[in-house]
Amino acid sequence: MASVPSTTAQAGSVGFALDRLPVGRVHWRVVVAVGLGLFFDMYEVFLSGTMNVALDKDFHLSGLELKLLLASAFLGMFLGAATLGRLADRIGRRKAFLFNLAWYSVWSIVGAFSPNAWFLVFARFMAGIGVGAEYPVADAYLSDVLPKDKRGRLATWAYTASFVAVPVVGFLALGLNGTTVLGVSGWRWLLALGGAGAVVVLFLRRSLPESPRWLESAGRKQEAVAALEVFAQGSGVGVGELEAAASAPEAPAGAALDAKRSLARLAKAPYRNRLAMLVVFHLFQTFGYYGFGTLAATVLVASGHTVTNSLLFTALSFLGYPIGSLLSTPLIAKFERKHLLIASILALGASGVAFSVSQSDVLIVVFGFLTTLISNVFSNVFHIYQAEIFPTALRATAVGWTYSLSRISSGALPFVLLPVLDAFGALSMFSVVAVALLIVAVTVAAIGPLTTRKSLAEINPL
Repeated sequence: MASVPSTTAQAGSVGFALDRLPVGRVHWRVVVAVGLGLFFDMYEVFLSGTMNVALDKDFHLSGLELKLLLASAFLGMFLGAATLGRLADRIGRRKAFLFNLAWYSVWSIVGAFSPNAWFLVFARFMAGIGVGAEYPVADAYLSDVLPKDKRGRLATWAYTASFVAVPVVGFLALGLNGTTVLGVSGWRWLLALGGAGAVVVLFLRRSLPESPRWLESAGRKQEAVAALEVFAQGSGVGVGELEAAASAPEAPAGAALDAKRSLARLAKAPYRNRLAMLVVFHLFQTFGYYGFGTLAATVLVASGHTVTNSLLFTALSFLGYPIGSLLSTPLIAKFERKHLLIASILALGASGVAFSVSQSDVLIVVFGFLTTLISNVFSNVFHIYQAEIFPTALRATAVGWTYSLSRISSGALPFVLLPVLDAFGALSMFSVVAVALLIVAVTVAAIGPLTTRKSLAEINPL
């Protein structure tokens, strides 16, 4: 069996050893379990846009109630991402994962039994809290444990698993919306299926090891080495030389450890600039990504298409999400992440505008498909990128805080974009989206660091 190179001379010896491990079965187990958990984040995000038309039949939603339904899950996600990301830096990635999924599952099933629209809005808000931190914690965990030269490629497989949820939601909504199964409205089945599926993934995640890099950053060196051994054995690597990591200098304790985990560290260079970049990024990137996904069917209905045709066109367009995620794998392996991020942002804006002016059914589906495909090249790149540019002890906190802004801006989208759509039409609405994406591209170009094929220690030297 191969052995892990000696790490005694390395700062952050466990992290150094993780970067040198070949990819093994434990890495793949992490990718699968994280990807399936993220499936329900995407399921929840895209459920509102496909479910709202059918809810008019049961609850006669319109105006303020419809906007609140569209926004409620995003508002919950904002709260979850802002608070539970910090929790993951305090109690660990694994415990945070289990809590998030359990919370989501309970409230999604409760929502399926909603007696009225206002209870449904509340249940969607509560479910959103659980899934809100899924991506920040997942981004941090994947960045923690995946080898530096395989980090991008492996992470995209986890994200691809999550994006399968988007066409699944689209076609489930097409089949269940406006119908009853066993005397129960189809939208209730959509909620219950999400909650029940999350329970299955919850049991899969119980076997995941804690992040060795996080354990080391928390001063728990012996536990970190034990977790590292789990990854090493899964990679077919001898564990004998891992004892070198245990004999390396202990991680900081006491005041030194507190300083490492202090939020004040994020106010210092280079992290304050990176935080500022992600604040602007997440306030505006949602106009392109979630603006299309949650409002595409509404745009088509407003353009004169029937509800059935609109849901069919949207479901076909949503096939671009998993395909785009798969396409991102070779692109992320070949190109610098910062440059690929900027290119995908600009392409997304152009494709969205083309969708808005398309008149024929074929062009609507083609440009809808291209928009969703590009969306997930963009999404995979930024999820990997945002987790790489912060230190381990504060990674989930920084990503959670800034990513939470994307949830609050997503919740505001119906209140911003629907009035533009109603007053000026689809082209004007997607022009607003294009301007927002241009702001994102300029900000990343001006501030974003280069990260591809660099270790986390190189990217975050302080």
